[in-house]
Amino acid sequence: MKKTVLILAIVLSTVNLFGQNISGRWNGLLNIHGRELRIVFDITRTGKSYSATMDSPDQGAMGIPVKTTSYSDSILTLFIEEAGIEYLADLSKENTFVGLLKQSGELFPLVLTKEKIKPTKQARVERPAMVSESHSYYIEDITFQNRKDNITLAGTFTLPIAGKKSPAVILISGSGPQNRNAEAFGYKPFEMLADYLTSNGIAVLRFDDRGTGSSTGNFENSTTADFATDVEAALSYLKTRPEINTSKIGLIGQSEGGIIAPMVAAASIDVSFIVLLAGTGVPGDELILLQQQLTGQVSGVGEMKLLNDKIINEEAVRLVANETDEGLLETEVQAILTEEITNHSDSKLPLGIAQQELVNQQVKQLTSPWFKFFVKHNPALVLQKVTCPVLALNGEKDLQVPANINLEAIKNALDKGGNKNVEVKILPGLNHLFKKCSTGSPAEYAAIKQSISPDALYEIGKWIIRKTN
Repeated sequence: MKKTVLILAIVLSTVNLFGQNISGRWNGLLNIHGRELRIVFDITRTGKSYSATMDSPDQGAMGIPVKTTSYSDSILTLFIEEAGIEYLADLSKENTFVGLLKQSGELFPLVLTKEKIKPTKQARVERPAMVSESHSYYIEDITFQNRKDNITLAGTFTLPIAGKKSPAVILISGSGPQNRNAEAFGYKPFEMLADYLTSNGIAVLRFDDRGTGSSTGNFENSTTADFATDVEAALSYLKTRPEINTSKIGLIGQSEGGIIAPMVAAASIDVSFIVLLAGTGVPGDELILLQQQLTGQVSGVGEMKLLNDKIINEEAVRLVANETDEGLLETEVQAILTEEITNHSDSKLPLGIAQQELVNQQVKQLTSPWFKFFVKHNPALVLQKVTCPVLALNGEKDLQVPANINLEAIKNALDKGGNKNVEVKILPGLNHLFKKCSTGSPAEYAAIKQSISPDALYEIGKWIIRKTN
């Protein structure tokens, strides 16, 4: 769950580019809660357009493609889809880009210059191999159709070489545009999960989100309900594969995927089990406010500021959840944010961002189709309709979907619906992404030297094998 309320959503421009040529190698030093990481953008100009790649040398991630590169009126905007990174900066008179980098709902100042930055004394983060080079299973890149929305989804299908029909799962990613591997900073948790499961006899289908990677469609204007139709299309595709035991097809949803999996399972008798990885049990509006309180506390935000932010956030979320007039909603949210930023300009106005621009960007995020659906959605009402076996796992240190309150809500909803085939478990020391961590803060995500905890892999695989044998 990467989207949070009242956090700057950087607007990505697609206009043609004019003015100064900014081609070259731009270097910056990113400070993530005391850890310094070098960031390098290689920007190339072709005609009036720019393209770019990103390196993170201290994490061993090189040549990461930048999906959107725009430069106009001294403003640079970059979107790195693989890492879920957005960067917005202004070119100063000193030929330096001064701006903000956004990842996992957090903002970090980042200054880019043409001067090379030396490595820090911190140890370089080594990336573990995601999948062994010699596979003991069959791999196929596939496409399938979501005929309801007329889009083509592209993915990877892995199949055990077993000589018999295999059980299968569909992997469902969390919020934000994700490729089939749920890739960020060179780590590929869905590839690793697929490798683990397929090596243990379970076929896996994972796919690029609509409008992402090789999949067509529009991501920006889609909601969780739209993404559920993509999973339904994946389910229909698996049913056409003769290698699959169609009575044993399950869904594994992470974060927002843990909202989608029950939606599909409640509507289809073809889903034989679901696994919820940091799935939500409480309503979206409650979760957003709880998220911000917990991440603020672990980041050292003072009690008075937390209280003030809670009041403002509650008012904004209430408006989004209840106001049906689109024009009036935008006007009222804009008024709230303008007043808040004006009264707290010393702490609320990020470097290099004009006040009105900041307000407009936040209004766009808060009134987007995705956010409006999310704050109005109560997952418990859907969970009550799920009758297949359910495994719900959360990391003990998850601050985005806190374990205790959400697992309790999930269990209560399933019990209310009469589903007794349920197992819930908290995994010690793991964060929202099921990585070993110190605090659980999203600011730690990029620096953790792990794709997904072996403890999580074991619990998922053990349960699925038990349910499909």
